[in-house]
Amino acid sequence: MRGWQALFYKEILRFWKVAFQTVAAPVLTALMYLLIFGHVLEDRVQVYEGVSYTSFLIPGLVMMSVLQNAFANSSSSLIQSKMMGNLVFILLAPLSPWNWFCAYVLSSVVRGVAVGLGVLCVTMWFTPLQVVAPWWIFIFGFLGAGMLGAMGVIAGLWAEKFDQMAAFQNFVIMPMTFLSGVFYSIHSLPDFWQTASHFNPFFYMIDGFRYGFFGQSDVSPWLSLLLVGSAWFAVSAIALHLLKIGFKIRG
Repeated sequence: MRGWQALFYKEILRFWKVAFQTVAAPVLTALMYLLIFGHVLEDRVQVYEGVSYTSFLIPGLVMMSVLQNAFANSSSSLIQSKMMGNLVFILLAPLSPWNWFCAYVLSSVVRGVAVGLGVLCVTMWFTPLQVVAPWWIFIFGFLGAGMLGAMGVIAGLWAEKFDQMAAFQNFVIMPMTFLSGVFYSIHSLPDFWQTASHFNPFFYMIDGFRYGFFGQSDVSPWLSLLLVGSAWFAVSAIALHLLKIGFKIRG
């Protein structure tokens, strides 16, 4: 194997060895969301014409799971390596910043997609789910997982202890995820929160991803693609820069 391939393989094994915790548990969490929100709001909310609320909810839950677990993979790997002291063995290897970036981000994409597919397979039994534009599903799923994987690299490099990582996840990732239209259309929000949602890149990821299933969305999928692609490029550039300067990992 080349250097980045060996690190990528190591990262895959790291989460797959505890797949019950890293894959099965998030799938169960998403299923609980579906059972609770779908049962309570099925007959009370209709977002798109001809689409039941449960059907509307499933793509949002799938994408939410992809984003959260892609971030968790790279961020947890780096902070654990720093806390346990075994990061030095990766630093000693002849790996370029690009090698680090590709290995950590691609392994995060694999974990995010694995969890997302698990959520989709489990939840699709509850209601018929159509696929109108599969390429939009693939594009937004990959870009979303890649962006959160790169964001996880940034958080993992920045954090020096688990408390800081938990704060980053609880005060940045979780609010942006839950305020992105997973459970609702932003058109149902007051004007202030509708405006705030348009500054949240997670909203465009989920809205574009949902468009692939129903051919309906709150904003144009092309606009979502432009904004998500720009956000992915910016976050990736920051992550690569921090890796090049050895931010908080090299003396």
